[in-house]
Amino acid sequence: MATPSGLIRALHRGTLGQNMVMDRIFSGIQPTGTPHLGNYLGAIQNWVNLQEECSSVLYSIMDMHSFTMPKEPAVLRQNILDTTAAILACGIDPKKCLLFRQSLVPEHAELAWILGCLTNVPRLLRLPQWKMKRASQNSEGTVGLLTYPVLQAADILLYKSTRVPVGEDQVLHLELAQDIAQHFNKKYGEFFPVPKAILSTTKKIKSLRDPSAKMSKSDPQKLATVTIADSPDEIVLKFRKAVTDFTSEVTYEPAARPGVSNLVSIHAAVAGLSIKEVLHQATGLDTAHYKMVVAEAVIQKFAPIRNEIKKLQEDKSHLIKVLEDGAEKAKELAAPIYQEIRRLVGFQ
Repeated sequence: MATPSGLIRALHRGTLGQNMVMDRIFSGIQPTGTPHLGNYLGAIQNWVNLQEECSSVLYSIMDMHSFTMPKEPAVLRQNILDTTAAILACGIDPKKCLLFRQSLVPEHAELAWILGCLTNVPRLLRLPQWKMKRASQNSEGTVGLLTYPVLQAADILLYKSTRVPVGEDQVLHLELAQDIAQHFNKKYGEFFPVPKAILSTTKKIKSLRDPSAKMSKSDPQKLATVTIADSPDEIVLKFRKAVTDFTSEVTYEPAARPGVSNLVSIHAAVAGLSIKEVLHQATGLDTAHYKMVVAEAVIQKFAPIRNEIKKLQEDKSHLIKVLEDGAEKAKELAAPIYQEIRRLVGFQ
């Protein structure tokens, strides 16, 4: 496998032809602190696998995106470090990918301005995320909240990324990035590859207290969300209190029995088993006992990760250096691409 530094040297030497499209994966995560179970199963676990399969992979801590809902500066700084510690503990290896903080590469914001000038406002207003998040803020919404999908497009296109891991709720945003790339190419000549989606095969993880909603760290119900750093006692309590129904048998019927089906999905994902295999194991168990089986599977999965997170959090300087080193390498990749964009649009 080519190392990130080797890829950068290849770009500078010109050993990658002008018309050759390199397979490159880009994805990001907002710094909300320690990720939850849904983040891990839906995204981070897949990231670990992808860094082994592709020679050019970039993962970003999306601090600029998180600013659409501003936090206290000290809280944001800590969240960035905690998120970094968590994904490193999960197996992300800076030797196999570029891990960096978004705001340390200013070309992200500069390209977002150019792409924003090529994007229609009505298209952004139709995106469901705008409507949902504006409602959650109980306000008219901010410019940043409206235009952050354009920044997402810039994140992807700045590196000429060809593939993007996305969840179901981000498919429309990737489609916007695809349309922006095609519009730019039509106006200025073929330049951006049109990125394709890598869809997660893991079922969307739902709230333990409301299986009609996805698991979220912003959920006001503390028992609804399991984080990957929760203690065994916390995990047991949350699964014991998980909402199911009045039928004791364990079955997988997402429409009719969303609560118990969510438990089955979680069990299958953390154990690396199929739904059918999990149901076979659960034969004869009632839902109360099955909740504890799932809790134990989650505890076993996250025990080594939880211990590694604690170790990494004790060395803030290491976490900062990882992000800064990754940003320097990301800048080396972004700079020649962005300079060509500037030339194409007439800035130089």
